[in-house]
Parts: sequence; C-alpha cells; structure tokens
Amino acid sequence: MHSGVHHAIATVWRVESARITASVARVVRDVGVAEELAQDALVAALEHWPKDGVPDNPAAWLMTTAKRRALDHLRHRQMAEDKHDGIAADMEALGTTHVPDFVDALDEARQDDIGDDLLRLVFTACHPVLSTDARVALTLKLLGGLTTHEIARAFLVPEATIAQRIVRAKRALSDAAVPYEVPRAEALGERLASVLEVVYLVFNEGYTATSGGDWMRPDLCNEALRLGRMLAGLAPQQPEVHGLLALMEIQASRTAARTDDQGRPVLLTEQDRSRWDPLLIHRGLAALDRADLLTTEPGPYHLQGAIAACHARALRADDTDWARIAALYGELLQVAPSPVVELNRAVAVSMHAGPAAGLVLVDALMKNKALQQYHWLPSVRGDLLEKLNRRHEARGEFERAAGLAGNEREKAFLMERAAALGG
Repeated sequence: MHSGVHHAIATVWRVESARITASVARVVRDVGVAEELAQDALVAALEHWPKDGVPDNPAAWLMTTAKRRALDHLRHRQMAEDKHDGIAADMEALGTTHVPDFVDALDEARQDDIGDDLLRLVFTACHPVLSTDARVALTLKLLGGLTTHEIARAFLVPEATIAQRIVRAKRALSDAAVPYEVPRAEALGERLASVLEVVYLVFNEGYTATSGGDWMRPDLCNEALRLGRMLAGLAPQQPEVHGLLALMEIQASRTAARTDDQGRPVLLTEQDRSRWDPLLIHRGLAALDRADLLTTEPGPYHLQGAIAACHARALRADDTDWARIAALYGELLQVAPSPVVELNRAVAVSMHAGPAAGLVLVDALMKNKALQQYHWLPSVRGDLLEKLNRRHEARGEFERAAGLAGNEREKAFLMERAAALGG
C-alpha cells in the first residue's frame, strides 16, 4: 500500500513542486529557502499520507503545508531580529490579513509586466548573475522537478558536480540579493533572452546529445517542451517565447524518424516523414502563427521556428523550399550573426543552388576560429565534397569530423560515411 502512496506523492510533487516553490519564494523572497520549505512539505507528506491516506486535493495540501512552513519561518526570523512589527507585513504577503485596494493593484500592475509566481521563479533561476551551467541545473531542479541524480544522468556528469552547481547557484542569488520578480519593461528583453537560452540549451542537449552512447535524450526534450509551454502560457504576449516553442515542437515531431532500428542517426533529408508526429507539427505551426501575429520583426527563435516550419510543410524532402530557408537564414544572420548560422545558410544554399555554391561558402568558414572544434563544419564539407565526387577529400573531412564528435553514435555514423568512400 505504501508503495502506491509514495508513487502518488512522487507524481504530485513532479507536477506541483515548481508552483509550490514559486509561491513560497514570493513570501520569503529567497529561492534557496523557498525550496527547503517546499521540501519540508514533501517530507510531511511522506510522513502523514501513508498513515492518514492521500488527501482529496493533494496539491492543495502540499501548498498549504509549505505556506505554513513559510509563515513559521518568517515569524522565527522576525523574532530573531526583534522586529515584531514586520510579522504583519509578512502575513500580508501571504494574503491572510489584507485585501489590496484598487491603488495597490494598479501600482503592482505597473511594476510587474507579466506577474506570476512561476514566472518570477523562471526569471530568478535563469538570472544572468549565474553561469550557464548553473542556470540549466537550477532551472531543471526548481521548474522541471528533476532530482539531482536525474540531472546528472541526463548531462553525463557526476551527481556531486550538479549538487555543487545548484548549491552555489542558490548562494550566488542570495549573495547578489537578486530580487524575486519579473524584470521591468526596460530589462525584460535581455532577461527573457537568458530564460529562452536555458530552455533551448536543455532541448538541444536532448535533441542531439553532446556525449555518451545515445543520439538523443528524449526526456530532456520533453522537459524543455514542458517549460516552453509553461512560458507561452505565462508570457502570452512575447513573440520570441512562441517562436522558441514552435521551433521545439516541430523539431521534436521528428524524434521517431531520427534514428533507425539500431539507434543510428538518420539525416533529415533521408527520414521517413510519415513517422513525424502530426500533433506536434500542428502545435508548432500554431505557435508560429501566434508569434507572427505579435510582431512584424521576428527575433532569432521566431526565425528558426519559421525555418523548421518549412521542413514540416514539405511532404517529401524534394518538396522543401530551400530558397525560402536560405533567405530566412540570411535574415537570421542580420538579427543574430553567428558562424554557425552562416554554416547552416551554406547548407541551405547548397540544397537550392547546388553543392558547388555551398562549398564556396563553407570554404570561407574554414579559418574561422570559432568553428575549429565544431565537428559539423568538416561534416558539412565532407557531404558537399562527396556530392561533387571528390571522394578522397570527402573521406578525410568525415574522419576529421568523427575525431571532433563527442557523441559515440555520431562518431560511428561519420566513420561509416568515411569508410563508404573507400581508401
């Protein structure tokens, strides 16, 4: 019986932990303390539910317990600081003694552009004061509900490393006195970019793992999608949020077709498109439509979502509008210049105007220092050389790409392509 109760607790916690932590953090104004208090509520559930049974509304039980812990924490803190008058303000924060009047509500609306406990938690966990690795770990812990062990396993690093990142991240937020709030209008764009970067980093690691024996880690893709959908609900007027969601939904739709029966990678142009998930494509195109309605000046995720949509709308690889894709990459270069974007544009140009045209662009990138250790550069060059029947050169490029690749599946795939070209 207890195993069933424990499973129920784990399920509710996975779904509700972020919302509970966010609600408590609004009261105590400290993410680290809020997570500890939320964990206290979880421990209380593990103690009481096996004896008393699962409550009718388990999520509400956990929320109420966590808020009571928060109020106790505030009382003790105020008593320790001998500031009894502050307890009234703390209780007000819990909404127990005061109903804000119209002026209060108007002032709060002016200061908080979006206004939601979960969204405050997102912006806090992804604050630029933290390193990228710390932001990713803290976001997955607080918002994804993943355990430290699960995060470590997903990124193939020691559990102690992830635990240290999370502890240091919470300490850094506290030391920097990072306000628990959604940034004001003038800072929102910069901070939102940090949030979206974290979500897309999580997705990309799941979509094409940087190391290990698996080509993909679908669990990470699913977590990123869940976070993206949450963001779209919390920030419905932000076009880049919908652009990123469109990009992830459409790319995730290809999951079943991206590997063969042995788990080996299958290139986009060779995938069986009947295995693409039509529901995810529909969701992605709908998100892109929302982004289109919100702005006439698309940002980088919006443009990448539009590129993904070009692939999704092509029933066959031969139907792909490569001219449109090349043009979109040109726009992306204007908005977010990057040698990786230039490489992707070269691929689109090669598909539209022929491999020789693409090779000219790729060769111009060969001396770019930012791409010296980027295995996709020799991989793309090898593909173009093979199409031009320059087999010996192509083999060398595939071998070089394999030497740079960190993922075992990817390395084996590139070596197979090299071997297929003979000696």
